[in-house]
Amino acid sequence: MARSATFEQTLSERHRMIDVQIARRGVKDQRVLDAMRKVPREAFVGEGLEEFAYEDAPLPIEEGQTISQPYIVALMSEAAEVKPGDRVLDVGTGSGYAAAVLSRIAGEVYAIERHHALVASAERRFEQLGYRNIKIRHGDGTLGWREAAPFDAIIVAAGGPEIPEVLRTQLKIGGRLVIPLGVLEHEQRLVKVVRDGEDEFHEEDLGAVMFVPLIGAHGWSDAAMRSGRNSASPATRAARQRSPADIIRHAAEPLPGLDDPAFGQLFDRFAKARVVLLGEASHGTSEYYVWRARISKRLIEEKGFSFVAVEGDWPDCVQINRYIRGDTDAGHDARTVLRAFERWPTWMWANWEIVAFTEWLRRVNEGRPEEKQVRFYGLDVYSLWESLEGVLRYLERTDPDAAAIARRAYRCFEPYGEDVQEYARATAFVNATCEAEVVAMLQEVRANASAYRSGGRDAYFIAEQNALVARNAERYYRAMVRGGRESWNVRDRHMAETLDRLVRHHGAGAKAIVWEHNTHIGDARATDMAGAGMVNIGQLAREAYGRDAVVLVGFAGHHGTVIAGREWGEAPERMTVPPATDGTWEDLLHRAGGRDALLILPGGDGHGALTEPRGHRAIGVVYDPALERLGNYVPTVLPGRYDALLSFETTRALHPLTVAAHADGEPPDTFPWGV
Repeated sequence: MARSATFEQTLSERHRMIDVQIARRGVKDQRVLDAMRKVPREAFVGEGLEEFAYEDAPLPIEEGQTISQPYIVALMSEAAEVKPGDRVLDVGTGSGYAAAVLSRIAGEVYAIERHHALVASAERRFEQLGYRNIKIRHGDGTLGWREAAPFDAIIVAAGGPEIPEVLRTQLKIGGRLVIPLGVLEHEQRLVKVVRDGEDEFHEEDLGAVMFVPLIGAHGWSDAAMRSGRNSASPATRAARQRSPADIIRHAAEPLPGLDDPAFGQLFDRFAKARVVLLGEASHGTSEYYVWRARISKRLIEEKGFSFVAVEGDWPDCVQINRYIRGDTDAGHDARTVLRAFERWPTWMWANWEIVAFTEWLRRVNEGRPEEKQVRFYGLDVYSLWESLEGVLRYLERTDPDAAAIARRAYRCFEPYGEDVQEYARATAFVNATCEAEVVAMLQEVRANASAYRSGGRDAYFIAEQNALVARNAERYYRAMVRGGRESWNVRDRHMAETLDRLVRHHGAGAKAIVWEHNTHIGDARATDMAGAGMVNIGQLAREAYGRDAVVLVGFAGHHGTVIAGREWGEAPERMTVPPATDGTWEDLLHRAGGRDALLILPGGDGHGALTEPRGHRAIGVVYDPALERLGNYVPTVLPGRYDALLSFETTRALHPLTVAAHADGEPPDTFPWGV
């Protein structure tokens, strides 16, 4: 009975591996999926590692080699388009797992392995499992198997410096070759070669991968590989010898529970910074909001941080600020205040996670004198109309004569019916804009600053900021219609300017917490944004305050669910986020342990293997899981982009106030998430 239960459990794990780690990540070839269901991976792993056979990770085998990650085996098999009756060459057979999978599809599999011991053990496995259509031999895989050629497909499980010409010539016309190119794990790309004619080939790049070097006459020299490593500095040699996943595994600190006393010890290291920027990999993931709130709570209560500034509209966030400071006119509860967030995507701030944080901020402020109360602000630039109205109302109360300038600015925009895109389209390529009017309004507000401040320093600051938003929003919307990098830079420079104004407004010793998407808070210079001439608030903050005074904390998730819209303006949906694409940072974090963790990212040789760019997931307000492999990843040098990264294995969708499941006013079961 025990043996039967073990077999059933193993079979269940195998099916789960295929369904979750492979099919859900985009492998659709049913022949490949069926073949992997038939092959017992536990029979091909190193002794003592059977319990890890169905984890989505490579595992060590004899001779210092590895058995490839299951997803990679599936991806390469699918790319090779193996069909029944095909003749397939498997180079770098190792323990024989990939050859066994291929044998369940193809007519004949020819396997080559350069290590005698691996050939012998693979041969025994094939015999024991009854795989009679596999021929295996010891030899140099870069030379192929001339007597058995031509092949319908060739799969190479080691990274070469270039595509061996001899392998090209052993393909049939229409044949497919799949091979990693590159020596070090972080330098390899998976390439597919198709033979279109006698001397005609075309190639496809399938993404980043990690394989052992391809040693042979048309690959890397074994002696050169050894001497190359030995001639490097000790730090560089150590970085080469340790894979990125190994470095992450040793550097990552497990995340404690939200109420665990160890929580404070983990995040107090950020307390000396003047500005702590907390990211998110999507605008619709509960964990990102909950953990930002819990970190902010610690920094506010124990470390004296002054305010929270978010990727939200200034006028809407002013209402939250009024509420948390006890203004009864702002609303009778946080849910009511947050329902006023009407600009799409409403769920970014009108959600139960923010309800919990807002109520906590109000409770904290109840016991504080006014000058010590924590504040909440919006940094964004979208609120053209609302900010115009805010300036106009302020001047009508404070200086009716000056209000005429604000009315002129407001009337300039009136023909466009509060449609900012209509304004932008109408004025993009002509001189008839409202730029002069909003500039004049800002100048007027600032010209009378001394008099206005005497009537209320905070009220003036809010009005001045509304005037600044109106000026920059006018620029932003016109730039957006023209396309290119300008609109992005206008927006992020505005957010950086607003942050600086807030720090100065709060005076000496002020300390800020910023919540924005990773694409804004992660230093743009460590991504492909820099090559496009784009900047962001993370980069600008480091430049303004100095690297030691700024902490950039990114967020990442391997798989789960998310709230997003299928198209711009559409209703939010709860969507599945598939497991991260192979070779991305999220995939490495998963392979390094698959646990929720905090990764501290100082620079230096010890992180050499982390300094190559890899994809880093970025889900926006518009998302389609079916297109996951075609986008949603920003090439990133992780230690340059962040000072730390919070990684979650499984994430859950945010809880919007407007989604039907919570529209009845009842909060989610886990509310308020330790805040």
